Amino acid sequence: MTETIEPMVLDDEEKKELAQRLVAQAREAGIDLVGPDGLLAGLTKQVLETALEEELTDHLGYPAGDRATKAGTNERNGTRTKRVITEIGPVQIDVPRDREGTFEPAIVKKRQRRLDGVDELVLSLT
Repeated sequence: MTETIEPMVLDDEEKKELAQRLVAQAREAGIDLVGPDGLLAGLTKQVLETALEEELTDHLGYPAGDRATKAGTNERNGTRTKRVITEIGPVQIDVPRDREGTFEPAIVKKRQRRLDGVDELVLSLT
């Protein structure tokens, strides 16, 4: 049985506060808002990689590092690097793999290079 995760819903005020905190931290650290090493690229990378890890957890039936609940013979098998084009520019992500090669990611499909709607995804999760 797959557990349903309710989407994170933030009201406008909460989104604004979160954005202000992120921008303030980026400024303190000397990080640009946009660009290859910018805040938006980093957030996009983190959100995509986290979503892919969760997809693999659902596929395998157990969380990373918890082999005690492992049901079958399939297991995690590292990651592969993939460069995807988003609305904010190219982002390099690490896509998790499974040993049997049966994992078919939904958020970033195999051989998919262009992602549309990532900005909305990142903002809806923050």
